[in-house]
Amino acid sequence: MLILLPPSEGKTAPRRGKPLDLATLDFPGLTDARERVLDALVALCEGDPTVAARTLGLGGTQLDLVALNRSLRTSATARADHVYSGVLYDALDVATLSPAARRRATTRLAVTSSLFGLVRPSDRIPAYRLSGDATLPGLGPVAGVWREHLGGSATAALGRGLLVDLRSGMYGAFWRPTPDVRVATVRVLHEHQGQRKVVSHFNKATKGRIVRALLESGAAPATPARLAEALRDLGWTVEEGAPGKAGVQLDVVVSEV
Repeated sequence: MLILLPPSEGKTAPRRGKPLDLATLDFPGLTDARERVLDALVALCEGDPTVAARTLGLGGTQLDLVALNRSLRTSATARADHVYSGVLYDALDVATLSPAARRRATTRLAVTSSLFGLVRPSDRIPAYRLSGDATLPGLGPVAGVWREHLGGSATAALGRGLLVDLRSGMYGAFWRPTPDVRVATVRVLHEHQGQRKVVSHFNKATKGRIVRALLESGAAPATPARLAEALRDLGWTVEEGAPGKAGVQLDVVVSEV
């Protein structure tokens, strides 16, 4: 089983640690593409900071993030599961998982990254700012770069197992699995007064709790139906949708009390 997570926009910058070494990251087949994206991002941020901010979709008060990107090759690094922050990662809380669950996280989780393509929780990375819809001078849309390169690495990591796709739409565009891949996409619906809708906070927090529970339980479902069963066993209300181009959609319904 491979669980694909979205990155977080907010990141915790490491205070100390070795500088970035792309050769140490998992998914070594992505190293050349990582170099290209990194070079383009650093070059942009070494120029006019106002132009860089505008290109990256940042406001005039966020020039510190341009400076952050400018020093990516020399900045301190930490485990990716320490760098990524935000609602989903707070709910997942890898640091407090049991030792067995943390070992499972190392092999079953991968984060989709605009800068690195895919990263494992244990990969050491710096904090950075690069949105999935960014276009970099001399490179083009980062999503286009990763569409060319992620397929082989993701498929090799998945093997014959189930892909549990928790990515947002923006990062889902980086790689779309081929029809022969067994895929379960998970959507979280917030139910209140008979109305169901996707609410960003509830969606992210629930996905973090789902991943945490799966890792702690040791469940390794091989099909979307088995994943639905596993989630029900863990206490969630799950409704299965019809198979589609993106696999089987599972709706996890969270009711407001």
